[in-house]
Amino acid sequence: MTNPSVYDFRSDNVAGAAPEVVNALAAAAVGSADPYGQDPLTASVTRRLSALFEAEVTVFPVATGTAANALALSALVPPYGAVYCHQESHIHVDECGAPEMATGGAKLVPLAGEGGKLTAAALTAALGGAGIGVVHRVQPAALSLTQATEAGTVYRPQEVAALTDVAHAHGMAVHMDGARFANAVARLGCAPADVTWKAGVDVLSLGGTKGGCLAAEAVVFFNPALAEDFGFRRKRAGHLVSKGRFLSAQLDAWLADDLWLRLARHANAMADRLSQGLAALPGAELAHPVEANEIFVRLPAAVADGLEAAGYRFYRWEGDLLRLVTAFDTPQAVVNSFLKIAKGLSEKA
Repeated sequence: MTNPSVYDFRSDNVAGAAPEVVNALAAAAVGSADPYGQDPLTASVTRRLSALFEAEVTVFPVATGTAANALALSALVPPYGAVYCHQESHIHVDECGAPEMATGGAKLVPLAGEGGKLTAAALTAALGGAGIGVVHRVQPAALSLTQATEAGTVYRPQEVAALTDVAHAHGMAVHMDGARFANAVARLGCAPADVTWKAGVDVLSLGGTKGGCLAAEAVVFFNPALAEDFGFRRKRAGHLVSKGRFLSAQLDAWLADDLWLRLARHANAMADRLSQGLAALPGAELAHPVEANEIFVRLPAAVADGLEAAGYRFYRWEGDLLRLVTAFDTPQAVVNSFLKIAKGLSEKA
């Protein structure tokens, strides 16, 4: 970062990679290793995740979050099935039909919910009119939750449990899109198990890319029976990486010594600092609680336009709503500079 007065807040996807991850990749590049995930680093990732989640888990590294979500759902849902999800969820809005393709045509059923979150009551109501057992209707097969949500909010363990209770009572499996799972756990301060399998989650798409890796995600099965044919699904979809150790090297370093949580805590802290500063400006309004590393805020037009003119980048979401995302490597100096300019623009407006 050569100029602390300019920064790209569009997404944590624009960030680089943690030095520890890059160093691990360089180390993995020396010598030979068995291909297709049969290497020691992949075994280490499974051991680390089993310890982290306090249970024996089955793990499949993949390169993208879309692959993780779509393939995970393919293991849970038949072609005539339905996946219930939030109407703003990534699988519904941003994955170009990949879940439908991977499942062979299953239907996504989007539901509304404040702050990007579903409720047990809303899911119960939707299932009440789902036509369960009616041959003319797709059949409820899975619930997909996003943690942290697309609105930057976080499900508490009891909220997850309430939703999974409803899903399981209707014979549905539960998937969690954890592209920002690290940010959620860092905010909650709970054990990862408490907000996943102990709360009823069957499979997790664990995202490393947004949190400090280059390109590394993991599909984590808490119920091994659901993973029986997943290896074939991953291969058929073109996501069984020949030199799989390079995916696992990233995850192994990211998980070691709680690096994944330290990086997420920094991103969250920068979001807190940024959101609090923006909320203090006259005419500013936060659209959602800031519980992870995403900020949705309305600012006076002169302030938003002035910040863009100063070189800052962020998304104009809907109307006057802006989205800003902090990352594991967002410098505090950048946040301070951004807020200083925003305050100056506000005072001139």
